[in-house]
Amino acid sequence: MSRLVILGSANADHVMSFEYLPAPGQTLMSKDYRFEHGGKGANQAVACARLCQAGNRIDFICHLGADGIADQMCQSWHDDGIHSDGITKVNGLSTGTAMIFVGANGENSIGVSLGANASMTTEALEKHQTLLAQADWFLVQLETPTTTVAQALKSAKKHGANTLLNPAPATVLGTEIYRWVDIITPNETEAEAITGIEVCDENTARLAAQMLHQLGPETVIITLGSRGAYLSCSEFEGVVAGVDVKPVDTVAAGDTFNGALMVALSENLAMRDAVEFANRAAAIAVTRPGAQRSIPYRHEL
Repeated sequence: MSRLVILGSANADHVMSFEYLPAPGQTLMSKDYRFEHGGKGANQAVACARLCQAGNRIDFICHLGADGIADQMCQSWHDDGIHSDGITKVNGLSTGTAMIFVGANGENSIGVSLGANASMTTEALEKHQTLLAQADWFLVQLETPTTTVAQALKSAKKHGANTLLNPAPATVLGTEIYRWVDIITPNETEAEAITGIEVCDENTARLAAQMLHQLGPETVIITLGSRGAYLSCSEFEGVVAGVDVKPVDTVAAGDTFNGALMVALSENLAMRDAVEFANRAAAIAVTRPGAQRSIPYRHEL
């Protein structure tokens, strides 16, 4: 049995759909509105739970508000098989919230209010040290405070976990954090934010990957949307092609990719095979509307 631990955000997503995304100062009438359970951390935890084989354990470390939305989320995660040991409801704070605009071509713009996610401080992390110490694989993103992300990576790595950092949303980080990262998975925008290199083709992806290696991670995976992912590791360097599908909604595509990647690696798939597995999972997710409800189950792959 492998223990997969995810630390990150959980958000209540309010989603509006448009023919095209509004420009600054422009008001558009939404075609529809829906409420979703989201947040990068929660999405990735759900992807792990739905895609892993029976017997593996999924733990999610997060902070929620003490509200009805949090109760709904916890029940949904329980139904997917996620353990609740790492989930804390914080009195006086609201569950994180995201406002998501989706265009007809599947592209999206997202604004996030962290809410209880912001209270996941390094002090709050202390009570989860047992989970970090027991992790075989550890995955984290950047919708919780970066000091906490760095401390969690350091703790998990020191206890022998394989560590994955999905540096999303794009932000500038201190170089110290990368010492504790085995695998880093930025998209093109995030890779540029870290390296200063605009990733627009395979050559620029290679240059960005080389710079990311210099920071510390042994494996670099730059996700390229419908084109797949650029993989740079000891056994392969190049583009691992994506699956050709007609996108409906790209929300949670990257999160599905990251959760699927960790699942595949925990099952001892070779790195390139793991990226192909993750590409297939993400391809299914973009053909469906929504965040967590778009994430596929193992049998669908």
